[in-house]
Formats: sequence, C-alpha cells, structure tokens
Amino acid sequence: MSGAGGPGAWLAGPVRPLRVAAYAGLFLLGAVVGTAGSLVQGAWFPGGLLLALLATAGLFLGSGRATRNQLGVVCSAVGWLVTVLLLSGGRPEGDGAFSAGTGPVVYIIGGMTLAVMCATLAKPAQPGGITTRLDR
Repeated sequence: MSGAGGPGAWLAGPVRPLRVAAYAGLFLLGAVVGTAGSLVQGAWFPGGLLLALLATAGLFLGSGRATRNQLGVVCSAVGWLVTVLLLSGGRPEGDGAFSAGTGPVVYIIGGMTLAVMCATLAKPAQPGGITTRLDR
C-alpha cells in the first residue's frame, strides 16, 4: 500500500471534472490533428508529410507537458490513432483519405512512434533537487 502521495494515489482520490474534461479535450484535439495530418500529408507530399509529423509531435509533447503525466499523451494519441485508422480504411466505393504509396505508411508508423516516444519521456527533476527514485 502506498502513502497519500505515492504512485497510484490518484486512483483513490475523488474524480475531478475539469481533469476529465481536459483529457476528453485532448482526445478530440488528437482527432482533429489526425484528420488534418491525413489530408495534408497526401496533398503536399514531402513537405506535407513533414508538417503532419511535426504537428503530431507537437500535439503529443504539448499534451504531456500540459498534464504533466503520460495519460495526457495517451488520450491525444488514442484520439489521433482512432481517427487515422478510420480514415485509412476507406469506403466501399473506393474513396479514402489516404493514397497508395509510402507516405501514408510513414505517417501512420511515424505518428505511433512519436506517441510512444513522448509517452516514455523522462520527467524533469523536481524543484529542490528531489528525485522521484525510491532507491536514493
């Protein structure tokens, strides 16, 4: 059992409606960036792909910094991934947001890689030089 401020203490605490709204907003923002990136990466191939990946990296890094935990990155990444996968499926008529080629593949794999990288970034040191490691 951990103390009052230990790992997992937020599970036992009261639900904060503003925090839930922030995570839902990050999910929706991930969906918006995923939609915009899906359209831009195919429209202007080399530059659009780079722009879409930079926007995706900014979303994941910014949501992690804004919430100060990995759950913010996960919420925006899930919104991004769900949208990108739905758009990559296409329709029965053959229409789809993604064209054939390596660009969409690089966008999907690159975006997932960026999500994992941003979710596993080390947290900065706490003020006063206190480390979060228990073995020191």
